[in-house]
Amino acid sequence: MCKRKISRRTFLGEASCAAIGSTAFLSSFLNLGMINTLAARPHIISNTNDYKAMVCILLAGGADTYNVLVPTESSEYDDYVATRGSLALDKNATNPAQLIDLDYDDNGRTFAVHAGMTKVRDMFDNNNLSFISNIGTLIEPIANKADYQSGTKKIPLGLYSHSDQIMQWQTSVPQSRSAVGVGGRMADILQDMNTIPQVSMNISLAGKNRFQTGKEYNEYSISNNTTSANIGYDGLPSWWSNSGFLNDIKNGVINNAVEQEYNNIFERTMSSLTEQTAGSIEVFQKAFGNIVPLATEFSDTNLSKDLKKIAETISVKSYLGANRQIFFVTIGGWDHHDNVILNQNAMLPVVSNALSEFNDALTEIGMQNDVVTFTISDFARTLTTNGNGSDHAWGGNQMIMGGPVNGGQIFGNYPSLALDGNDLNLSGRGRILPTTSVDEFYAELALWFGVSPNDLDYILPNLCNFYSSSNCTVPPAGDYSPIGMFS
Repeated sequence: MCKRKISRRTFLGEASCAAIGSTAFLSSFLNLGMINTLAARPHIISNTNDYKAMVCILLAGGADTYNVLVPTESSEYDDYVATRGSLALDKNATNPAQLIDLDYDDNGRTFAVHAGMTKVRDMFDNNNLSFISNIGTLIEPIANKADYQSGTKKIPLGLYSHSDQIMQWQTSVPQSRSAVGVGGRMADILQDMNTIPQVSMNISLAGKNRFQTGKEYNEYSISNNTTSANIGYDGLPSWWSNSGFLNDIKNGVINNAVEQEYNNIFERTMSSLTEQTAGSIEVFQKAFGNIVPLATEFSDTNLSKDLKKIAETISVKSYLGANRQIFFVTIGGWDHHDNVILNQNAMLPVVSNALSEFNDALTEIGMQNDVVTFTISDFARTLTTNGNGSDHAWGGNQMIMGGPVNGGQIFGNYPSLALDGNDLNLSGRGRILPTTSVDEFYAELALWFGVSPNDLDYILPNLCNFYSSSNCTVPPAGDYSPIGMFS
């Protein structure tokens, strides 16, 4: 065995940055937030035998969602064309089509989706999917452009910045750079609904992420090619050993490590978490060994493969002791400062097909009514073109899918896309002020998921700003529905 002597500083640096998560050895164990213990908080568990899962899909880079969902009523479409210019999609094009109509009419307001999203159109028309319109990060409500410019309203930190906005969508704390995410806080509250403590409620197919980082519980990372045969220790960080050791040697090292009495608190924490992860691996090995191949066919794309692995994991939830699970997936490449049309023609069908395949797989395993899938993204894009692309903006459109969702709806308020006389347009580029907050969206998801109204203020620290009741931190159960995504 080749050993090397390293300093404590080097140890911490390499351990923090090591690519640990690919097959889950010590999955994210060095998040120091996990060392802290969340103080006990009261919450409601109505039925520990019911199962619910949510799947968060991050469209990383800031998707141009005003070419995903497009108004087709005559005057609104005219505004869309006039503002978007060369980025506008032709609703009359047929060979090939650029837009396909949704079966939707809200007092004369009609909409279409990008022609590459036929599967999304079908799921929308079949009430399996809905859109949330003009949603974005907010600290408090901002009514219009004048309100925004008044200087009296709190504005998200680093607005239009990738790093800040992608973080804030995951933490829902736009006023600071928080290390703890929405899914992580949910796990802190609800982890005890699951029956195997060493298996995290949060499972990531995108490695370390902010959304699933809690104060006590973090994500457990797998990949879309993880099986019972390879979920072991082949993700060892570089400081532990050279790659290529036999598994039994690795296991011996780990067993010695977890049995050793450490004096240093950091080393004791590492030992404990290593032992927990070793236990998790054993549980996952057994669970994945019981996966029955799906009849549903998935496309050969990373997103489809990720969602297939999630469906397989849900199918063996009983082996994982899971009554609640949160999954996280990333598909990148949405920062389209150039070639918006060509890029979306290639990428939107990937998302549409993967969502449809996942919906079919959940139906196959009888879980379609127990899983909610939704998209998030850094921000939307400017309505106007920069020549051949679009730039960073704010409020945009997202999708939510699943049996529990009120399908076939466009929630929120789809904004006017006119530049002139538009109270929500913050600049000549067409940066739209969001009218639905991320907090409102996550609040409904959290209540559906089983979070008590008493705990919403921990999950979403800014929620009171969007709730009109004087007792906003404890809204009545079932009485918080500003969006109406669930029945």
